[in-house]
Amino acid sequence: MSKTLVLLFHPDITRSCANAALSTAASQLAEVEIFDVQQAYPNGVIDTDAEVHRLLGVERIVLQYPIQWYATPPILKAWLDAVLTRLFYINYESEGRKLRGMPIMVSVTAGNSPDAYSQGGRNMFTMSELLAPVRATAHRCDLTWNTPFIVYRANQLSRDELKDEGTRYVEVLKSWISSTGRRRSDIGQ
Repeated sequence: MSKTLVLLFHPDITRSCANAALSTAASQLAEVEIFDVQQAYPNGVIDTDAEVHRLLGVERIVLQYPIQWYATPPILKAWLDAVLTRLFYINYESEGRKLRGMPIMVSVTAGNSPDAYSQGGRNMFTMSELLAPVRATAHRCDLTWNTPFIVYRANQLSRDELKDEGTRYVEVLKSWISSTGRRRSDIGQ
């Protein structure tokens, strides 16, 4: 299994330009696996056994999704509720603690320009503020938060700009992968 897992939480990747471009670009990296959660669970019922097994087999995870109404898509919320509740509340000693220190990154797309995501901007909140619930979740689970990858104006980008964003994503992932490693000291204890 790959060492870096990109969990894709787009409601319909066939209608996406930006998230499709990012996942296609990332899939070219040998140690990166893309898993489309929406496609795997179209009814929103998450197979927690499969997801826990998937997480325990990798060294780092990326949550990739579009910001929708200032929040995560419903499938990501369902996944967090099902998988993290099992890992960190029900089976912490046997499963959750094995993830302690695992690097996590979010890769998000947003429809507006960067200046819209500011205190005085159209959206009133910074992207950092909008990502705070996901960051708080990572903190609570003792996952190592990394700088988010953000694509602004996602639905307005030309093909060339999308290609450039895909290239930028690959470069960010390569750098992140080479600079992070999952703490394995707790596995098996």
